[in-house]
Amino acid sequence: MIVLVLPDITEEDHLLARARGGDQAATMEIYERYFQPIYQFIRLRTNDAAAAEDIAANVFLKLVTALRGRNAPTHSLRGWLFQVARSELYQQFGKERRYPTTTLDEWIPATSDHEPEIEFMRRLNVQRARQALRMLTPEQQEVLILRFGQALSLEETADVMGKGVGAVKSLQSRAVNTLRGILGDMREAEVANG
Repeated sequence: MIVLVLPDITEEDHLLARARGGDQAATMEIYERYFQPIYQFIRLRTNDAAAAEDIAANVFLKLVTALRGRNAPTHSLRGWLFQVARSELYQQFGKERRYPTTTLDEWIPATSDHEPEIEFMRRLNVQRARQALRMLTPEQQEVLILRFGQALSLEETADVMGKGVGAVKSLQSRAVNTLRGILGDMREAEVANG
């Protein structure tokens, strides 16, 4: 299950100011609030729970170090954390690595119905979506994870990816259109094969 954290920016800025001032309780609150979303973002990209946990822990170590120095974030804490997570992923796995998407089940809510037909269709749709996502570029996968998996705003996604808002909009549009085309081709192939 994906945990979405939609922060109150004023509250987040206040929490960040407290942490920059040395308040350990504020730093712990940041960790408790953001560890799961950061971990899930990394896990979706690596499909390796141990590596995701290590990288996520390293993100928060970097935050603690930054809070003591001049590189502390001053706003958009969530965006800063995702940007550091992305940087850590690239350091460990390389920028062009095609990350597996086998944890896609976490994106799709479980059905409350236990009817075999509904569960079969859900699994079929997850499998189809998983195959389609694998056909996207790593950058397209990333924009979809950040925008829809973690519900980051366009501005936050642009900050994390080191791009302008217009470039993120364009990338997201291309990713969605490519995904739509791939899924359409898959449906046509299934119909043709009967």
